[in-house]
Amino acid sequence: MARAGRVVHETWIGLLAACLAASAVPASCCPFCGVVGESLAMRRDAAVGFAVGEADGPATTGPDGFLGQRFRVDQTLRGAAPAGDTVAARVDRPLTGTALLFGAGAGTTVSWTAVAADEALLGHVIAAPAMTVAAPERLRWFARRLEHPEPAIAADAFAEFGLAPFGAVQEAADAFDPAVLSAWVGEPGIDPRRRGLYGLAAGVVAARTTDGDVRRRLRTAIDAAIDAPADDFRAGFDGLLAGLLVADGEAGLDALRRRGLFEPTARPIDQRHLLAALRFARESLGDRIAPERVAAATAALLASPAVAADAVIDLARYGAWAPVDEVARLWQTLGREDPLVRRAVAGYLVACPLRTARLQLERLRAADPAALEAALEAARSPVARPKAG
Repeated sequence: MARAGRVVHETWIGLLAACLAASAVPASCCPFCGVVGESLAMRRDAAVGFAVGEADGPATTGPDGFLGQRFRVDQTLRGAAPAGDTVAARVDRPLTGTALLFGAGAGTTVSWTAVAADEALLGHVIAAPAMTVAAPERLRWFARRLEHPEPAIAADAFAEFGLAPFGAVQEAADAFDPAVLSAWVGEPGIDPRRRGLYGLAAGVVAARTTDGDVRRRLRTAIDAAIDAPADDFRAGFDGLLAGLLVADGEAGLDALRRRGLFEPTARPIDQRHLLAALRFARESLGDRIAPERVAAATAALLASPAVAADAVIDLARYGAWAPVDEVARLWQTLGREDPLVRRAVAGYLVACPLRTARLQLERLRAADPAALEAALEAARSPVARPKAG
């Protein structure tokens, strides 16, 4: 019987974790950078053919519905396609002039894609460190190009950081100039998605520096960016909050609480970003913030309608069962208006190993067995909420 109970418990934990699977970012990647595609160095090193070519005709839509264009190969850097040959390559938009050509496949079935490239981008891609180089060393090279005047180079450097493990970002923190990083965190013209990365990096540098002036400069920049007026989208805000937690550890949680971010009256979008920062703290900052502090902070969001369901799911994933009665009360409060809350509550109570949870389930079943069964069935087929912008 004990083993059967464990199986049920683990099954429901898996279902609850799946509720966030569609919106969660793998822990191995930057959780605050949004969706980034493969970097150019990744495409270069994975390609069976890599060449420089010139557009040789207009772009046309093929039978497969994709846009394609022919290119004359000027220089072969790897693989087939001798200079002077022409290849058909898929393109995102019609190209003129020079392009980088990446070949995938084998033998005579190599398919090509093309990316517009000027001289600066060509040099960048050719010189970029190989994927076999240790991640921190690669990031040190790309850190100097994050705000490159050539937009394609800056975007490629950002993609490298967006795909890198947090540990590698920590090790490469010495590549950032603190004064420049502080400016990036607060610069209005910076791409908001990048501000999240820069806020996180600023927190890393602030936590590691022994220079009090450097730490104060970085912390001031993070605070100012968090407190600045923002629109309803506020991309990168989760990275700023995480940067504060990296820099200050558990004191950072207190600082966020003083800002009112845990109050039910806080802006819903801000609380979604806060929940993302708390997940990051739980997964990556165990040496700075005790897991029970993260769980308590997450439980403080149970009264907030916009994030209550996700907070319940996170508490179950953390195995945080202390607020079981508070979670159960949501059934009759926020759950009356939000079926996602009831689904999360039902799943949490089934997963919880405490006797109190069994009693709460019995109470709910006695009051409305059909409603409870509907919530349990919904929990067995989870649908994730959209990720905060």
